Amino acid sequence: MPLAKWKIQLKSNAMKMNINMKKIVFFLLVQFVAIGAFAQEAAIKEAEVAYTKEDYGKAIELYEGLLKTHGESAEIYYNLGNAYYKENKIAPAILNYERALLLDPGDGDIRFNLQLARQKSVDKIEPVGDFFLHRWFDKVQNMGAADSWAQTGIVCFILFIGCLILFFFSKWIHLKKIGFYLGLVFLVLVIFANIFAGNQKDELVNRKSAIVFAPTVTVKSSPDASGT
Repeated sequence: MPLAKWKIQLKSNAMKMNINMKKIVFFLLVQFVAIGAFAQEAAIKEAEVAYTKEDYGKAIELYEGLLKTHGESAEIYYNLGNAYYKENKIAPAILNYERALLLDPGDGDIRFNLQLARQKSVDKIEPVGDFFLHRWFDKVQNMGAADSWAQTGIVCFILFIGCLILFFFSKWIHLKKIGFYLGLVFLVLVIFANIFAGNQKDELVNRKSAIVFAPTVTVKSSPDASGT
């Protein structure tokens, strides 16, 4: 066989081997992901069965294990909070409800259960009432997590650019007006979406509150020994 044909044959074989290796790697990755997802689903099911059977201690252990092996999840934190609540361990229940709420601020069930758990606290500290605009602002902000607000901001910014193009390059006055006013709306939405995303991220990174696990705590006016 001529040398040129040998080279072509070797090149063809190398290409086939490369394609086959890619297929094998892809297949192994799919299998790995599928096995991990199946194991997680099985563990969640086992925890749910334990919770249904009122074996809350086992459910807590399983949910804690899921958080360690599969990472954070609002659903897992929520279920873990429920299990702690059923065990009458209010402090860890509140802690996990708050963690769930940070990951999914718009979930009404998490917010309701958190409020329910706070009402069972031994020493309830009533927060100072907020101005109604501040409450409204927080309510809108809590409709989404940091990532969802960031995505909303990106979409609104793209639409804002589209409106600018319509305003500057359209030949018709009414289309220019539409582009101008819609552009203003999307610009405002971009600003607020970024503010909401920043606030939600700050809430995740810099916690300004704490949960007391001790049955009783003495609060003093100052850190020195003479504090009352």
